[in-house]
Amino acid sequence: MIDSALMIAILVSAMRTATPLILAALGELVVEKAGCVNLGVEGMMLVGAVTGFAVGLTTGNFALAFMVGALAGAGFSLIYGVLVLVFQVNQYAAGLALTILGGGASAFWGQTWQGRNMRGLQPVELPVLSELPVIGVMFTRLDVVVYMALAATVIVGLILTRTRVGLILRAVGENHDSAHALGFSVVKVRFAAIAFGGAFAGMGGAYLSCVMTPLWIEGMTAGRGWIAVALVVFATWKPARLVLGAWLFGLVSVMQIHGQGLGLAVPSHVLAMLPYLVTILVLVLISRDATRIRLNAPGCLGKPFRPTA
Repeated sequence: MIDSALMIAILVSAMRTATPLILAALGELVVEKAGCVNLGVEGMMLVGAVTGFAVGLTTGNFALAFMVGALAGAGFSLIYGVLVLVFQVNQYAAGLALTILGGGASAFWGQTWQGRNMRGLQPVELPVLSELPVIGVMFTRLDVVVYMALAATVIVGLILTRTRVGLILRAVGENHDSAHALGFSVVKVRFAAIAFGGAFAGMGGAYLSCVMTPLWIEGMTAGRGWIAVALVVFATWKPARLVLGAWLFGLVSVMQIHGQGLGLAVPSHVLAMLPYLVTILVLVLISRDATRIRLNAPGCLGKPFRPTA
């Protein structure tokens, strides 16, 4: 039987583990809503992680570290944008190239910072929620970025569904030829979406290196960029479902760590694979509902835009 204190600790760890996934997946969701598939999330997270950590360790300013991580991710994503929108390179190939480039570049840039650590971000207590019975303790142990990620999910959801900017973005993703005929610049909209996705991936990486595990280790994202891409499909391109998927992954990740600590008679490598196996299983189950995916996926997702006059 798990007591309440342990359960609260597990939930807090799960929400913190889910935060970089929420940020990266939210950025990718906006990119895909605009009609592009950027498989370079892993590379952008790594670039954001190493640059954010370098700035955070040097200055001790977490806000500046996150800003630089976001800018690094956005700048790096523009490589993908130029390849796809200017040179008409295959989107999937360009995204894979970005992941490989990001892994190599972050390993090279991070040599100076390898193995060094920094002071983590302190939790923020929410006055009203922290007074709730039982679960109130949880709201004294979460940092500000956890709340920011949830707030960003709500804001992005409202922008996509309730504003003219969101309408234009979705129009470009659904039918870029019609959007172009109506006078909207498909290339500019997609460049903006790609930069936004890169910024959020960079912030997700910066959270990993500055808060979750406040140190830099080569390849520290450990496949989270790919999980973020999978979460967008899991959520059927809906921000609220994306958060639920990220929390599920975070909960399974934390539970497998506790399973190792409890000495379960299961090889540690099998337990470490569990979060990824659960992700694959969920995607397989969702893929069986082809109608829902077809109805929710942007109509021009992954299709190149070749403007006619």
